[in-house]
Amino acid sequence: MRGLVTRSQSGFFTVQTDDGPVVCRLRGRLKRGRRRGDIIAVGDWVQISVLEDGSGMIEEIESRRTMFSRLAPTARGEYRQILIANPDQAVFVFSCAEPEPRLRMLDRFLIVAEKAEISPLIVFNKVDLIGMRTARKLFGHYKDIGYSTLFTSASSGRGIAALKKHLTGKISVLAGPSGVGKSSLLNVIQPNLGLAVKEVSQSSSKGRHTTVVRELFPLEGGGYVADTPGLKALALWDIEPEEVDGYFPELRYLVADCKFSDCRHLHEPDCAVKAAVEEGSVHFERYESYIRMRYGEEDDDFY
Repeated sequence: MRGLVTRSQSGFFTVQTDDGPVVCRLRGRLKRGRRRGDIIAVGDWVQISVLEDGSGMIEEIESRRTMFSRLAPTARGEYRQILIANPDQAVFVFSCAEPEPRLRMLDRFLIVAEKAEISPLIVFNKVDLIGMRTARKLFGHYKDIGYSTLFTSASSGRGIAALKKHLTGKISVLAGPSGVGKSSLLNVIQPNLGLAVKEVSQSSSKGRHTTVVRELFPLEGGGYVADTPGLKALALWDIEPEEVDGYFPELRYLVADCKFSDCRHLHEPDCAVKAAVEEGSVHFERYESYIRMRYGEEDDDFY
């Protein structure tokens, strides 16, 4: 029987099938061998067998189309932690104010989405605090780059219908700093949905020894949403520093026009990237984000 893993906790996995949910464990043979990443994750499509007591065993894990993951350092080296498997989109929620928007954090999230080939949707919430004219001036360059953006307000209802349309029928992973209003947005879209997501997220990030619960929450119109609890830092997985410019859409086609093939886009003459920044076709803050990620400078805004 085929199903979707919608919840993971303590080695038990809830699999949603056409006949309803089945609580399963992972077949032992799937755990064998050395691994550098999670065997199974919420969002995986699996094949299960149902036992006499109604529980199930996961017999096969289907290949993933996409995954939203982060690099987790361990005593034995680096480990790929899969936050959500097979998301259709990543919804990055940031506030226009209260708290101040952390755009370097957003830029890092966008790099991860570009690398994973997951379509991003940027939601700028609390637009009522600054007004649309100011919001477009501050954040409009993301739309100019080509990213899908929405301006929303949970209190006024602005953008809620559009956000609901974007979520319906898809598996969406939500990410963003605390206090930006993710729960409030979800509660407006579907009563108590945000409260449920927040409860699981908070219980999963209270302490080092807390059992982590990951869960997909169903939407009434179809589709699922998932939060990413405890996401304080997101290391760039399997991205070499010299590759970073390839994940900035506005930079990737400029580098070929630089005079030097090994141009660092700092102080070199005839640098196409620097020229684009100076003429305004590349936003300065995006360029600054690139420099920090490319050369590993400590980023106080992100942490």
